[in-house]
Amino acid sequence: MFDATIATRPITLAIMAMGGQGGGVLSDWIVHLAESNGYLAQATSVPGVAQRTGATIYYLELFPEAEAKRVGQAPVLALMPSPGDVDIVLAAEFMEAGRALERGLVTPERTTVIASSHRVYGITEKSAMGNGILYSGPVREQLQLHAQRIIEFDMEAMARHEGSVISAVLFGALAGSQALPFPREAFEQAIRDGGIGVAASLRAFDKSFLQALGAESYSEPSDSSPREEGAPPNAKVSEVDIMMAEVDSRFPKQARQVVREGVLRLIDYQDHAYASEYLELLQQRLVRIQQKEVDHAIVRELARHLALWMSYEDTIRVADLKIRRSRLERVRNEVKAEPEQIVYTAEFMHPRIEEVCDTLPVGLGRWVMRTGWVRRPLARVTQRGRRISPQRLRGFLLLMSVASLRRWRRRTLRYRDERQRIEAWLAAVDRALGISPDVTLEVIKAQELVKGYGDTHRRGFASYTTMMQGFENFGEEPDAAARLHQLRQAALADEKGEALEQHVGEWKPEMSTTTNTSRIAVKQL
Repeated sequence: MFDATIATRPITLAIMAMGGQGGGVLSDWIVHLAESNGYLAQATSVPGVAQRTGATIYYLELFPEAEAKRVGQAPVLALMPSPGDVDIVLAAEFMEAGRALERGLVTPERTTVIASSHRVYGITEKSAMGNGILYSGPVREQLQLHAQRIIEFDMEAMARHEGSVISAVLFGALAGSQALPFPREAFEQAIRDGGIGVAASLRAFDKSFLQALGAESYSEPSDSSPREEGAPPNAKVSEVDIMMAEVDSRFPKQARQVVREGVLRLIDYQDHAYASEYLELLQQRLVRIQQKEVDHAIVRELARHLALWMSYEDTIRVADLKIRRSRLERVRNEVKAEPEQIVYTAEFMHPRIEEVCDTLPVGLGRWVMRTGWVRRPLARVTQRGRRISPQRLRGFLLLMSVASLRRWRRRTLRYRDERQRIEAWLAAVDRALGISPDVTLEVIKAQELVKGYGDTHRRGFASYTTMMQGFENFGEEPDAAARLHQLRQAALADEKGEALEQHVGEWKPEMSTTTNTSRIAVKQL
């Protein structure tokens, strides 16, 4: 609730928002709201960088005009927030609330924090070799310790559901918090006076106001939009049901959900027969795992990583994802495009000569790679990337022609190489099962180093090779699991593999420099 004792000092607000979230609109609404209700208002904005997109701190100070007239002096309003002197922090993304906390803008005796619980991942989170997503728990705990009051829910989901933007939801939460001395009707009038997207903004405002007031509990609506991957677009329901029944009958309960997701992913990636191969490979290991009586976590991890490896990214997969209707719909939703508006995207494509040869039949691809007079001119043609728009006829037909090669994927050079690598990895898993569950988990998780395509795949596969050679060198020693874990963490620490080089110790593995390496040397059972 608004405290009348602050009337002799300005009401201070800091808005922490990123590009495209409407922070400027929210600031304008608050200024208009204040000035329409007898307050002097000043707003400034300081752009910055948030490792996601441009982040801006909007700072506002509101002072009652009647008080200024009573003392006969205009107030001196600050241009920047001061630590310990901010009444209200509005964060359009949860880690932005963390930034406000880090800057000292959140204090127990003064600050109301209104924050969206959703995340927009930073560049370092998205580009990490492994799972680089930061856990929000510590930030939430610190906010609970340092804020006088917290209002938090998924405002981005609410805005999306109401066809609005997050600024309207923040404005509604601000009104519902009653942290400002203005009635609800004044907030709504500020939106109407703004004249842009009024109906949608008012809908979002109403939902958010009730949520912040505690009169209504909001849960994110289920997403009925088609999934970009994992749900086969043309699969017959009966065929999928049969495969799911097979999963339920053959796999332990603790691993079924992961196996189901793997099946759906591989049907989407290739076909039902490919998903059946996946189940057969898993079943073969399941028998060995059950004989060892080890934890079902091994089954879950193996199911997850095998599905990921079998759905490796090649030019066919990339082209397929670029032209999916679900992807265009997601982009349109992100940019808030109206039904009558045309949206074009520019896809930067840079397939190297290696990716071109990987898409060819095995014999032809290898011949091109070893025949200099053919490879060199092709390499010159592909050395520069190009921008392709799937929404234009030429770009769409080009990508569609590559995506249509999926029916011949099993004949390609890349498919042959990846299957040999998968077989070698599974043989290493079989051997690790005879050593210990911890070593087995590390060998399974080594797969997460192999991802992407092009240079990313080459570097990741080189790190994977190093780790598997480490398994060969000391896999049966008592501290093997700990040492393999250290190698994996070092490989995930940086893209270039410099940290991994420092951890290999006395032995110097031969680092693979090509994605066409056909086999990792592992001891067979």
